[in-house]
Amino acid sequence: MFSSTVADAPLIREPLHAPVAHLIRGGVVEGLHYGSVVVLGADGTVQLQIGDIEAAFYPRSALKPVQAVAMVRAGLPLDGELLSLAAASHSGEERHLAGARRILELAGLTEDHLGNVPDMPFDPAVRDTWVRDGRTPSRLAQNCSGKHAAMLYTCALNGWSPDGYLDPAHPLQRTIAETVEDLTGQRVARVTVDGCGAPLFCVSLHGLARAGARITAAADGTPEARVADAMREHPEMASGAGRDVAELMRAVPGLLAKDGFEGVQVAALPDGRAVAVKIADGAGRARIPVAAAALARAGVDPSLLVDFAGEPLLGGGRPVGRVRAVRALDPVALSACA
Repeated sequence: MFSSTVADAPLIREPLHAPVAHLIRGGVVEGLHYGSVVVLGADGTVQLQIGDIEAAFYPRSALKPVQAVAMVRAGLPLDGELLSLAAASHSGEERHLAGARRILELAGLTEDHLGNVPDMPFDPAVRDTWVRDGRTPSRLAQNCSGKHAAMLYTCALNGWSPDGYLDPAHPLQRTIAETVEDLTGQRVARVTVDGCGAPLFCVSLHGLARAGARITAAADGTPEARVADAMREHPEMASGAGRDVAELMRAVPGLLAKDGFEGVQVAALPDGRAVAVKIADGAGRARIPVAAAALARAGVDPSLLVDFAGEPLLGGGRPVGRVRAVRALDPVALSACA
């Protein structure tokens, strides 16, 4: 289905983004979001592209399933909730903190070994509770703690020093980089530092979609399938209660979905169909409706995606419009909103 050839790194350039979402108020396009979208068919061919799907970009946390696959390939024995947490941008709920602690215990390590930045919980309601309770930022509460705990566990299993585990030259990060190149099918264009402190690998939007497809279409029992199964079976551990990406996986049977900061979304189905989205201005409100429209174009039953068509725009406290994907993705985008 997919070629194992690793292509040259994508070019680093200003992406040629195009309009992907409209802000419609009272039947008038009040504003728009630019971005890029790619839809892959089950055979890996590009079925639809909008904007610039080949320019180098940072997938941010949408790359976490790939990082998790790399760790499983390196011997990480986690499954179920804990493996889902290893690929998570979690909300900071108590179950997420407990899971990260458990992974560290398995590694024989503590929170002090984590190299991610201390932070408050990502979920606003959980964060508000922390503030009321007088709790302060912690490394466990930061949304990437599951990934970092799994990285440390992988180091312990391989006899790699936990010191400097976030250095791109560390054996762990070299292993992850190799898996990124394998699953995206292209060389990494550049390596920088993500918000949590981990190395961040620069690929293309097309490459991200290809990686998602390869993970979901992999044979049962492979590292790719183990990660996909864990995230699909425990979507709230990979995100949090009420999060749109978890709700999307619940709504579409077999779907693997992962979001990332700055308006990134990847989603893929077991037969290899996949979509990837980058919103140019990083707006979260455009990410899900554009991804949902792309999934409909990939062949997902639109009735399963109704709840993801876009958040309403309010006027005087009542809905008067909506954020909707452009006509190239959703032919009824303009006519569907009053």
